[in-house]
Amino acid sequence: MILDIIHKKRLGKELTYQELKTFFNGYLEGDVPDYQMSALLMAICIHGMSEEEIFALTKVFIDSGDILNFSDLPGIIVDKHSTGGIGDKTTLVIAPIVAACGATVVKMSGRGLGYTGGTIDKLESIPGYRIDLSDEEIIDQVHQIGIVLTGQTADLVPMDKVVYALRDVTSTVDSIPLMASSIMSKKIAGGADKIFIDVKYGNGALLTKKDDAKELADLMVKIGKCYQKEVRYTLSNMNTPLGRTVGNSLEVLEAIDVLRGVEKDNPFVDLCIDIAAHMVSMALEIPYVDARGKVVESIRNDSAYHKFLELVKAQGGDLSGLKVSNHYSFIKSPCSGVIRKISALEVGKLAFRLGAGKEKIDDPIDYTVGVKLNKFVGDTVKKGDVLATLYYSDKAPEYEIDNIYKFE
Repeated sequence: MILDIIHKKRLGKELTYQELKTFFNGYLEGDVPDYQMSALLMAICIHGMSEEEIFALTKVFIDSGDILNFSDLPGIIVDKHSTGGIGDKTTLVIAPIVAACGATVVKMSGRGLGYTGGTIDKLESIPGYRIDLSDEEIIDQVHQIGIVLTGQTADLVPMDKVVYALRDVTSTVDSIPLMASSIMSKKIAGGADKIFIDVKYGNGALLTKKDDAKELADLMVKIGKCYQKEVRYTLSNMNTPLGRTVGNSLEVLEAIDVLRGVEKDNPFVDLCIDIAAHMVSMALEIPYVDARGKVVESIRNDSAYHKFLELVKAQGGDLSGLKVSNHYSFIKSPCSGVIRKISALEVGKLAFRLGAGKEKIDDPIDYTVGVKLNKFVGDTVKKGDVLATLYYSDKAPEYEIDNIYKFE
């Protein structure tokens, strides 16, 4: 039966709900080994899935665990998701902002996929921060402070947790059907009423083409409708790293600077404000322009920053223990001119080689390493100017500067 399912999808044929349920449940229960699941994932990645298959797989994922219920809470619960990109720490900024504006935020995030960092990895760089809250702890914390930022609970879509880890190391992370089922199963099981999704495209994202990003976004809207969930989205370019930093502790520190109003005039800040405004508009059912005003004010009056501090404290984190490596070196400009390109993919690969990501499921992550960009696209530089700072543990890896930067 298992071999028949693999063979059927290898031929590009459509799988039934029962076949998907049998195969994926078998993997969750340990009856289907990694190598057979890897074969099916690769077949899906190559041949794709019909909408009916995707809806069926999403249901299989959702039904593998619990569904959180916040019906006793007043108002609308709003959630967000980013499909991931190099330097994407938007959740760390957006969630506290939206909660500070009076909306309820329940956010369950994932780990890094490929060269893209994961929100959970960034949060774990904060000593003591708990990313393993139980369903009961989530509900209690939402009642107390109106925001939760955690990983998937053991009982929430456990199917996705094991498949997600395998996709990361089998080059199947950019499959649109698998992405849609993974994202929406977690969002729906997480109990949110409305969902906003930031779908990224470019060389620093899981999807490189804008058309593919649009296809994924529209598909997730359709899945949402099946479960009576309003889903909105934005498509954002990830050819350039998002923000100044790539690396776990570095990105947490940058997010704090944004919440404190220290970091300004940065495309990353603009994106955070825009997404937060959409979420506040959805949650409070007010016009976007009014929601944007609330978002900007929450940064100006420090209420968003204090909500972040409240969140970290509630989940056991100690920001005083956040560390960045003491070892660093500089990437210097080889010429004078204007920066025309900073490759998100190459910066992500560099951070990966520094130890900010992992190649195998059990590989450790060095939270203290990463890349900090000192210059942006469009900046004029002189020969010898510092373009970026590399934070490393043992020694800085070799790199080809021409692969990262383009000048004119």
